[in-house]
Amino acid sequence: MDLSMKWLKEFVELPDMPIRSFTEAMTMSGSKVESWRKEGDEIQNVVVGKVLSLERHPDSDHMWITMTDVGSGEPLQIITGAQNLKVGDLVPAALHNSCLPGGKKIKKGKLRGLESNGMLCSLSELGLTKHDFPYAIEDGIFVIREDCRPGQPIQEAIGLDDTVVEFEITSNRPDCFSVIGLAREAAATFHKPLKLHTPAVKGGHGSGAEMISVSVEAPDLCPMYSARVVKNVRVKPSPRWLRERLRAMGVRPINNIVDITNYVMLEYGQPMHSFDYRFIQGHKITVRRAKEGEKIMTLDGTPRTLREKNLVIADENRAIAVAGVMGGENSEIVDGTTTIVFESACFKGPSVRTTARDLGMRTDASSLYEKGLDPNNCIPALDRACELVELLDAGDVTDGILEDRHFSPERRRIRFEPDWTNRFLDISLSAEKMKTILSKLDCEFDGDEILVPSFRPDLVHKADIAEEIARFYGYDKIASTALSGGAQGKYTARQKFEKLIGDTMLALGASEIMTYSFISPKYYDKIRMPADSPLRNSIVISNPLGEDTGIMRTTALPSMMEILSRNYNNRNDSACLYELATEYHPTSAEQLPEEKLELICGMYGNGSDFFTAKGMVEDLLEKLNVTEWDISAATEEFAYHPGRCAALSIGGNPLGIIGEIHPKVMENYGMDCRAVSFTLDVDSLFQNAGMDKTYRPLPKFPAVARDLALICEDKTPVMSLEKAIRIGAGSLLERIELFDVYRGEQIEKGRKSVAFRIVLRSPDSTLTEEQITAAMTRAVKELENIGAILRS
Repeated sequence: MDLSMKWLKEFVELPDMPIRSFTEAMTMSGSKVESWRKEGDEIQNVVVGKVLSLERHPDSDHMWITMTDVGSGEPLQIITGAQNLKVGDLVPAALHNSCLPGGKKIKKGKLRGLESNGMLCSLSELGLTKHDFPYAIEDGIFVIREDCRPGQPIQEAIGLDDTVVEFEITSNRPDCFSVIGLAREAAATFHKPLKLHTPAVKGGHGSGAEMISVSVEAPDLCPMYSARVVKNVRVKPSPRWLRERLRAMGVRPINNIVDITNYVMLEYGQPMHSFDYRFIQGHKITVRRAKEGEKIMTLDGTPRTLREKNLVIADENRAIAVAGVMGGENSEIVDGTTTIVFESACFKGPSVRTTARDLGMRTDASSLYEKGLDPNNCIPALDRACELVELLDAGDVTDGILEDRHFSPERRRIRFEPDWTNRFLDISLSAEKMKTILSKLDCEFDGDEILVPSFRPDLVHKADIAEEIARFYGYDKIASTALSGGAQGKYTARQKFEKLIGDTMLALGASEIMTYSFISPKYYDKIRMPADSPLRNSIVISNPLGEDTGIMRTTALPSMMEILSRNYNNRNDSACLYELATEYHPTSAEQLPEEKLELICGMYGNGSDFFTAKGMVEDLLEKLNVTEWDISAATEEFAYHPGRCAALSIGGNPLGIIGEIHPKVMENYGMDCRAVSFTLDVDSLFQNAGMDKTYRPLPKFPAVARDLALICEDKTPVMSLEKAIRIGAGSLLERIELFDVYRGEQIEKGRKSVAFRIVLRSPDSTLTEEQITAAMTRAVKELENIGAILRS
């Protein structure tokens, strides 16, 4: 929410102070300031100049030599190519070493051989448009009609000198999305009286009730609807003061009628809309639920199909506006409009929110309505709009307000408990001082009860009252105290486990990513998932954010591939990424899906291949103390290269997949390189991890090393050979080291030679030759059982 400081001073007389002091005080009292800016701060050394003379440039048929009074005593010679000037005109003059919006620097120089001591500026060169000054021309020098003098800074002369403060307003404070709401906060913060204006409408141009009627058929969605008729509408530009305020608040001025509705929305926080009276069929306005399939063309030129849950403003035959969101083309103000109907209504926030979401059209009005507005604000806002109509001579206001209300004006009551508040905040404040603070916020008292103002929907509990007292008493005055009790935060065993996974992956050189759990069904096609794969049975999201977020993923591989391809297409030479990703598998219609946590890692470039990924998996499993795992070739994994893929298992149960991504999948993602990935079931890892550390003393007795050279089938995994050796050697085995794999002329085709170094050690004594021989013999026998023999 932007706030014009000039506008704010209409309601609160603030003490003279730097803007930083104002923002710090407002932030401390609960209205958080994000930033502030000075209008026109990009413009430097630009002043009002008065054209004293005009003379044709001798070497140009379109340039003029001007002598311009810039308030410095001596007129300056400035050359311009504009054709709309005459002697006596007041114009913006950018002097030597001046600066314009966008960082444009102006210095004196020569044009066609003659000296020019600056530049005369157009609207666009000052960062303005014809909407800001309707009398100006767009393709010429800005001729100023304001009351100003030569030498006056241009910001001051044209009202481009406001200070605008940006507030971060939370959704539970809809009252602060307005100038009046922030003025209340400023008045309470600086202990100044709030000067509110009561709108006064003269009227006297007939009865509005004789021209139109209003009724609400859906009171649960519209607690208040009011309208007023304005005849003889005179559309013209708004006065400068109104245009300045709109511009400072980030709203473009259009014309007096449009500007009035925008002005009231900013001032009161109450959205308004206007209809052309001629197009309201039957001269009857009804607030009702839409008919299923009913259509309307909204003001943005888009046809909309409505559902029964959507609320509309309708005439006798059709919808003319989507309530709280946008008006319809069939009732908009056009050239020739002479009579309008101003609407000021309150619609239920959730209804507006769902309608705006369903139709894909979030507007300034809907963003306000969805936060929950005060129905008591409708009539004052409507009166203010009609008052401005009369003030700006924009039309003739009829007598009488048409309204249909369905809410109780009674204020919410909260018990006033000063003792409880003092204990809750750990302060010592008298009841009278608390009442003084609350009174500044428009709270009233009835005995020991607080009457909450209707524009404060966030005050519902005594804790909310305590918060109001705390923020105006001063958070900085409340002493810090240690929390009582002996509770200590600590990681659970599962949290420690997942943290260890993350730390290990980071140590292995991978970077963590986070991706959305919802994806597009098309992602399954990109990874070559078969049409009959059970993984295509996904949870469908009933209200997706878009086409690409329609289902909950059953595999995290598409999410990883999207990030890898993005890095590749952004010309990153290599990437190694991981994620602890949640996958969602449907169970039944009545139950929530099964949520499965997977560790997925993907990489490309920098020598990444199958063995790099396998090495990372081995290091991770060793760190997690996961033993007794097995690996085997996998040729049926649709997303992986059939000859470079392996399945991991533990105790006969699947553990994960390591593999190079299939070339066709890489093509689908636009990646002209190789990529590898591995996935591990985190639940299985956790169940089989040995997280408890036990002390084992350093060995006292020497180790013995023996080498084994084996001949086996080429397709026999080295892991199977290691497993056989472990079984045979038994408890004496300390470690196995693979040091050679050979295929060549000395080995029969289809077979390979594999050499291991086997280290044996006993914790109790020095090994004897008999023990060593027995262990090696058992290992060789186990190897023979899987087709591996000693190489001669």
